[in-house]
Amino acid sequence: MVKRRRSDSWRWRALAFVVAVVLSVLPTIGLRSAEARSVYSVSAPSSAIPVQDQPFYPSLEEISSSWTDIVLGQVVGESPRVTLLNFYAVMAKVGHRADSLGQQATLSKGLFSSQKRREQIEDTDLLFNLAVKSLDSSRFPESVRSDMADEAAIQLKHVLDYVFSHSNQNIVIPNIEDLKTSADGGADSMSSWRIPGTAIELTTAIDNDTSNENFYFSSNTVASIHEMYEEIENQAPIDQPYATPHFYKDFIFTPGYLVPPKWYLMLPVGVRRVIEIPIEGQTLFQIGCAIVVFALYILASLWFVGQLITTYRDSGSLRIPVSYWLQDNIAWRRVLIVLPVVLLTSLTDKFIDDVINFTGFPLVFATYLFYIIFYSSASIFVFYLLEAIGRSGAELLTRLRGGQSTLQLQRISNLVMPLSRAVGLLVAVVLIYRLLLLLGLPASTVLAFSAVPGLAIGLGASKLLGNLFAGLSIQTDRPLRVGEFCQIGENLGFVTKIGLRSLELQTLESLVKIPNSVADEATIVNFSRRDRFPSPHPRQGMELRLQLPADFSPFQLEELLRQSRLLIDDPERLHGLKAESSLVSLDNDSGDSKTLIVFVLVELHGWPAYLQMRETLLVQLEELLERIDLYEITIGVSYSTTSEQLLRVPELLRSAVNIDPYLHCVNCRLLKISACSYDHELEISSTHRLQDDFEESIHRLHQRFIKVLAENNIEIPFPTQTLFVESPRP
Repeated sequence: MVKRRRSDSWRWRALAFVVAVVLSVLPTIGLRSAEARSVYSVSAPSSAIPVQDQPFYPSLEEISSSWTDIVLGQVVGESPRVTLLNFYAVMAKVGHRADSLGQQATLSKGLFSSQKRREQIEDTDLLFNLAVKSLDSSRFPESVRSDMADEAAIQLKHVLDYVFSHSNQNIVIPNIEDLKTSADGGADSMSSWRIPGTAIELTTAIDNDTSNENFYFSSNTVASIHEMYEEIENQAPIDQPYATPHFYKDFIFTPGYLVPPKWYLMLPVGVRRVIEIPIEGQTLFQIGCAIVVFALYILASLWFVGQLITTYRDSGSLRIPVSYWLQDNIAWRRVLIVLPVVLLTSLTDKFIDDVINFTGFPLVFATYLFYIIFYSSASIFVFYLLEAIGRSGAELLTRLRGGQSTLQLQRISNLVMPLSRAVGLLVAVVLIYRLLLLLGLPASTVLAFSAVPGLAIGLGASKLLGNLFAGLSIQTDRPLRVGEFCQIGENLGFVTKIGLRSLELQTLESLVKIPNSVADEATIVNFSRRDRFPSPHPRQGMELRLQLPADFSPFQLEELLRQSRLLIDDPERLHGLKAESSLVSLDNDSGDSKTLIVFVLVELHGWPAYLQMRETLLVQLEELLERIDLYEITIGVSYSTTSEQLLRVPELLRSAVNIDPYLHCVNCRLLKISACSYDHELEISSTHRLQDDFEESIHRLHQRFIKVLAENNIEIPFPTQTLFVESPRP
């Protein structure tokens, strides 16, 4: 117990020592401490001319008084004197106001600033923006131009404080009369003027405005002002009425714009001294906030990316007939996933810039990073948005046309989606082009980069370009459509997709992708059409060829054609599958054999339905051939039949056939006198739907033939043959 108490006492003593060291260091830290401010209260060198004794000082006093109550004006003017003195006076007022508004003594009670304080801050911001407009900041990249121009304006104010306070000669700033006199004398000083002994130049030559007549701080001056500021940053400035010694450091080391927010000013002085410790040009507060914001942004972005990847896994797991009608839902889901990333990127960039108030290189790096992410995600968002609009538009057009099938939706989507995606890619390219300009690349360089894809297409991507044009040709000429049954070259199958680069053909054993250029040059046999105008319903052509027996008579051929046409027009016999635009004909092959040709257009889609229909037709036609073969029956009667009986045989046989209502005797003739009988030939037809019923009828018919002939003592002979045997001669 004693040892534990001693160890606890040593811990408390160590903690007290650390606190004492921190408290002793805190008063020496901070950007707004009294010691730091007292450094600026020094006298000018003995050789320097005080700013109050400079020739321009009376004009400066007059211009400064004119900006006391008026905040709507123009800093730039037609002479260097107007622009320079306006800028210096306005920036002095902005610095003094920002310094006074950034003190805790000016705060009122409550969480929010008073109306008067807000108006003062707004007037200060307005004056500052007017002063910044006098700088030609065109040398800065457009993405960071505004922020870098703000910093350059404040740094320029500090440099002017140093120049005006340390000059050992009178600074004569020319006015409009001096410029005119100089121009009349032939001197080349009408368009630019430089402060003697400095690199600060004012000029009327503005890159983006050739008709400009006002003087601005030149782009070279603005671009190099940071180096000028670094040279005089550690110099002790002179105490004069227009000096703003704390302006830049207060601007970069505190959150907010010119004036820190009220919640920050309400923090204890000790806390502010700690969080305002400078680290590589930023404060501890800025770095800590940036780390937290970056971490949250990365976590949120990764979550949205995961959700986006999930949509591709989900869409790939659905079945095609179901998922195709859900593609618009999935597309809109992707839009809603990418949109928060775009908004979150923009808000994070503004938070780091306006609230955390990053400056210098960290600001440029963060701005470039977020601009790249913003425009990249915006390009993806636009592509997904146009894809979603295209899919919803295709579904809407399908429903407006009265279509409900997946095939009709696929056909319209194959026309709409390539256009939507092409427009999306075009907009994405424009956004990337805009990003390159914002990052500071010259327009000529960006155009040179843009020529690289064209050169690549010309050198190595000619096939891709040919496929694109062939795809447009196929979409325009429309020799085939999605869902149609076609033969392209040696590939036979259903068209499932027509893209800009290739089309997909679902054959019986695989899915074949055929480049559009190959399909455009190949012979396309479209079995789903027989005329120029395609049917709105999915129809597939089917051609069957059956070899016929060589002994088929003309009657059997006629019955075959008639019965085949009846079969195709009867949906009940085809198990509910309806065939349209049928064609039944005969073809005489080489020799005596004949072929039955059957071609039908059936309303179905896909290989399973196609094969089922083909099997059904083949079976029905084979049954029909077997039936037609039985339509001619030959019955012979013996030679012992009398002539009276022979006259009655046709009528007896005809009556035996007609007893069955599904059978009809067309003809019955004594066609042939053979070696052992009188042969009668019957030509019959049937109206039976089922083959089994027909065979049963034929079975009963043969029984009736036997019965009726037996009742009339008419004999059906056996085949006989007489053999004469001669004995050999002795």
